[in-house]
Amino acid sequence: MIKLGLGLYKSLLNGRNFDFAKQAGATHLVVQLVDYIKGGGNPTLADNYLNGWGTTYNHGKLWEYDDLVRLKREVESHGLAWEAIENFDPSHWFDILLDGPKRDQQMSNLKYMVSNIGRAGIPLLGYYFSIAGVWGWTSKVFGRGNPMTVGFKAEDIDTNLPIKNGMVWNMTYDPDAPEEYLPQISREEMWDRLTWFLHEILPVAEASGVKMLAHPDDPPVSELRNSARLFYTIPEYEKLLKVSDSPSNGFEFCMGTLQEMPGSEVLKTLDKYSAAGKIGYIHFRNVKGKVPDYREVFVDEGDLDMAAAVKILKKNDYNGVLIPDHSPAMSCDAPWHASMAYAMGYMKALIDTV
Repeated sequence: MIKLGLGLYKSLLNGRNFDFAKQAGATHLVVQLVDYIKGGGNPTLADNYLNGWGTTYNHGKLWEYDDLVRLKREVESHGLAWEAIENFDPSHWFDILLDGPKRDQQMSNLKYMVSNIGRAGIPLLGYYFSIAGVWGWTSKVFGRGNPMTVGFKAEDIDTNLPIKNGMVWNMTYDPDAPEEYLPQISREEMWDRLTWFLHEILPVAEASGVKMLAHPDDPPVSELRNSARLFYTIPEYEKLLKVSDSPSNGFEFCMGTLQEMPGSEVLKTLDKYSAAGKIGYIHFRNVKGKVPDYREVFVDEGDLDMAAAVKILKKNDYNGVLIPDHSPAMSCDAPWHASMAYAMGYMKALIDTV
């Protein structure tokens, strides 16, 4: 059965938002244990994330089993299931991404955390294997009713702006790093690093009952900030499954990102991999346009036929979670909540209809 979920960042992990998710029809949560600070900043895990009684995390602290179980019980007390964790803290794995001196120790730590995630009964872990991460978006009033939304227009930014030492994923993990820049990073290097990562982590994920899910590159361009991108077209994204045929290797299927790719056939790809059981959870969002010029819009407003997507998932007996991911900010006192509620209401109606 198709399940409706909501994604919550670290700063949103509280009882009011758990109740909000339930009120909007969600049965599951996709949780991020790190917040992303515009312009870069120190990533931190959830500080007092459960109304003051949860564990206070420090920058780079590992995800311990007891802490995960504590949060899971709080989620479940609100009638929700914790389906997935999305994204590592950059301080957990920067040298895995950069092939640096702390790579092996960081991999040991990731294995430990994946094991804890499995023990806690959280089945899915999304990740985004990228140096530049999500970068280059611009905010603009666009679309139905003139909401503020985000998009990408290559000619408006310097896509070759170098990345400072001490940063990955547009976040600072070492504020004391020398004032230098990362060197050019080739696609071959990135594939070598991803291959090593998967060959190391997937056996532990399998043994722990956790599926590792890769997010496609957003914005989907071949290179950004002097670093090559891995998953900027659907054929490149499909190469993920050639690295390993492990049942723990799969897709964090972001429909909006895939739609942004030139020449992409998102519904065909959704049909293929939902039937094959390789999609863990789905970012159910819509866009207008494609690289090099696109903008995010309301779920029912973009270029993708979202009703057709749900029919495909029903046909293939997909039993995973859909979340709205991001959406334009609505013009009211609670712009994020209103936007999520609108998207989830639309999604629930589609699911119930099919």
